[in-house]
Amino acid sequence: DLPGIYSMSPYSSEEIVTRNFLLKEKPKAIINIVDATNIERNLYLTMQLLELNMPMVVALNMMDEVVGNQGSINVNEMESLLGVPIVPISAAKNEGVDEVVKHALHIAKYQEKPQISDFCSKDSAVHRCIHGIMSLISDHADKAGYPERFAASKVVEGDSLVLKHLELEQNEKEMIEHIIVQMEEECGMDRASAIADMRFAYIEDVCKNTVVKPRESKERIRSQRVTLDSGL
Repeated sequence: DLPGIYSMSPYSSEEIVTRNFLLKEKPKAIINIVDATNIERNLYLTMQLLELNMPMVVALNMMDEVVGNQGSINVNEMESLLGVPIVPISAAKNEGVDEVVKHALHIAKYQEKPQISDFCSKDSAVHRCIHGIMSLISDHADKAGYPERFAASKVVEGDSLVLKHLELEQNEKEMIEHIIVQMEEECGMDRASAIADMRFAYIEDVCKNTVVKPRESKERIRSQRVTLDSGL
């Protein structure tokens, strides 16, 4: 049971604890609990976890609220687009929890890794950048125990901890910097934003094809109305 986080960037103590455990201990399987009522934001972490290429099952929590507010999620289609088992649950009502555990035990036993870990458009500058860097750091990533795709993405983002552990030569750093600057020029945005934009673009596409957003709950609408009436 690890601290809840929203990304794999080591900016908070929770993120550092969770990331270090995943990278060093290499668990046999991950249960990624996603808030189904705020799925776009929560899937950002899912995208990063998929890059780790570890067996994973996604638990869509609070699905009872989504359905209760006349929303829906096409679980089968989302499974296809993300490449991992997805199970709708309601932790508060203890619904679907046993099924999540069953899936987790199965993928852990057979080491069934995600079927998809590359989410950038094949003709995009981000794709060329990441795959160019992957070819340069392959041996370093293996030595450090990092999946190539994860390591390359983190190098682009300027992750100091990953860069330190990769132990790159100066000439390799210079070549990588040239690749990243070229990507920035093509994308018209800085490196971190380009990687984030790539992930969010895929999330947007996944949700467009699988999610019918629920109506806002009466409680939320009432709360907003009270806030507006009070002038806050």
